[in-house]
Amino acid sequence: DAAAFGARESVDAVDLSPDGSKVLYLTPGPSRNTFAVIGDLSTGQFQKVVGSDGEPESLRWCNFASMKRMVCRFTGLAESTGIDLLSFSRLIALDADGSNPKLLGQVGSFYDEHVRIYDGRIIDWLIDSDGVVLMNRLYMPEETKIQSLVKQTKKGFGVDKIDVTTLRRQPVEGPREAADYVTDGRGSVRLMSILDTRHSGMLTGELKYSYRTKSSRDWKPLHTVRNIQDPDFVPLAIDADSDSLYVLKKRGGRYALHALRLDGSMAETLVAEHPRVDIDDVVRFGDGQRVIGYTYADEKRATVYFDPEFKMLAASLSKVLPNLPLVYFVDSSRDGRKLLIFAGSDTDPGRYYIFDRDKKTLTEGMHARPELSGRTLAAVKAVTIPASDGAQIPAYLTLPPGKDPKGLPAIVLPHGGPSARDEWGFDWLPQFLAGRGYAVLQPNYRGSAGYGDSWLKENGFRSWRTSIGDISASARWLSSQGIADPQKLAIVGWSYGGYAALQSAATDPALYKAVVAVAPVTDLALLKEDTRNTVVEELVNRFVGSGPHVAEGSPLRNPGAINAPVLLVHGDKDSNVRVWHSQKMHDALRGAGRQSELLKFKDLDHQLEDPAARTQMLTRIGDLLQRTIGR
Repeated sequence: DAAAFGARESVDAVDLSPDGSKVLYLTPGPSRNTFAVIGDLSTGQFQKVVGSDGEPESLRWCNFASMKRMVCRFTGLAESTGIDLLSFSRLIALDADGSNPKLLGQVGSFYDEHVRIYDGRIIDWLIDSDGVVLMNRLYMPEETKIQSLVKQTKKGFGVDKIDVTTLRRQPVEGPREAADYVTDGRGSVRLMSILDTRHSGMLTGELKYSYRTKSSRDWKPLHTVRNIQDPDFVPLAIDADSDSLYVLKKRGGRYALHALRLDGSMAETLVAEHPRVDIDDVVRFGDGQRVIGYTYADEKRATVYFDPEFKMLAASLSKVLPNLPLVYFVDSSRDGRKLLIFAGSDTDPGRYYIFDRDKKTLTEGMHARPELSGRTLAAVKAVTIPASDGAQIPAYLTLPPGKDPKGLPAIVLPHGGPSARDEWGFDWLPQFLAGRGYAVLQPNYRGSAGYGDSWLKENGFRSWRTSIGDISASARWLSSQGIADPQKLAIVGWSYGGYAALQSAATDPALYKAVVAVAPVTDLALLKEDTRNTVVEELVNRFVGSGPHVAEGSPLRNPGAINAPVLLVHGDKDSNVRVWHSQKMHDALRGAGRQSELLKFKDLDHQLEDPAARTQMLTRIGDLLQRTIGR
């Protein structure tokens, strides 16, 4: 079970070739290796073309830039003098057989003013060009003390049109202190954002947007976001056909979708809103294609198509694939006639299909998790749980297949974030637990995103008593409904979920018989200290806040209150939550005479993207649960 569920997805970051005849995707190799694979859909021949070993660089995605050339993103974490952990990323263009690699970013210099950790991103694949892209490109000046006639002085982000074969470039936007640019998908740069900073370089949390009309090169002010941690304005996409920006704006405390004309009139139209949850995105069916709908997640994720053709197509697909209700248009050929489609469900990790709009044929392709083929997976049910103050907590209940749902050993599994949420569908961790005989409950406690401002509260750290109270109420609900044996409850969480697991056990010591915390925050003051003298210091300080809740909401300050055995899991290259959070918690628990195990993985980050590591972690979790709450 641990090896099957701990395996990485066999198919990830899928891209369709410009003519729709080939697919390009990532697949895991042994250990931490990742390979890019190109498959010919007509011959069925698949070939690995490039890879990474994860030590330290990892391959994140590859996309076709033309039939002969592709672009891949590599990222990694490395140790650097004077810096604890340094993240880096690079864009590399290669031939379709993996040969002839070339860096797309500005060439580095020994005299660079700062460490070059990021080179930019592709902002437009230019569907009417062959092997030419628009890149938001970082320019790094050389140190001022260097005296040279050819010294690099350009600074900031600009936009270049780059031939990915020859690297011949044409400047489109000169470098400036911009954070990002957005095009209309047809090669025209229409939106620019600028992050406000202190003289020290620290972010203030303010973000300014500017736009330009089709007929002008002048930038016009559009909107200023005062707090990027809770933005009131979220641009999603520019539709060239309607000359409109699709943007999320708050309406009644929830995100609603608006269309904003970019013709200079600033005319605004409300496109969609939902009475319970946020609208969260728009739908396109490929690079540069028009916007065809929008999405939201209530009990299940839903897509609403305002394009008539795709509305009919989605309805037809739901009839052809009745057991796979989560259907997404992933990509298309450049003429839009061949579509790459993903379909999945709670009991099916998902599979990919090619749909030919002209021939009306649907061809099944790759499976996301072939290791789980033939297994009976657990159904996921949306439930509502009453909180102690009467609030109704949305949650997902996963029951072990073939077992009577009465008096079961059970696990509460709070999500990370905290500003995130769980959704209906396949999730490898609760499926592993359910497969071993446990009822699993995933509450979207107050502090979760997606339900509007009133549910988000201040956040899960500032309002930890409410968030943890909802999680504890969820555990008690399992017992009150007769689903769980109250003497056989455990709590498991990752990131903020790991924090919630520890803090829940500290505030309600009799509730749980076992605690598992993967990559947890354990001390809120330490979390703020982790970002001292970095660009996000002010943002993290503001998010966590100051006051009594910092000490009272830190499980590291109260280890003696945790009675249940604890398993801590952490990668030592975790730049999201530093490994010393778990190390200090382990030492504090042991010092207080409590049972604690620490499973630490060398050179792994927050996601523990190594099948061997995940297998070991799941095995240890299974052993702890077996000892404490049985099966």
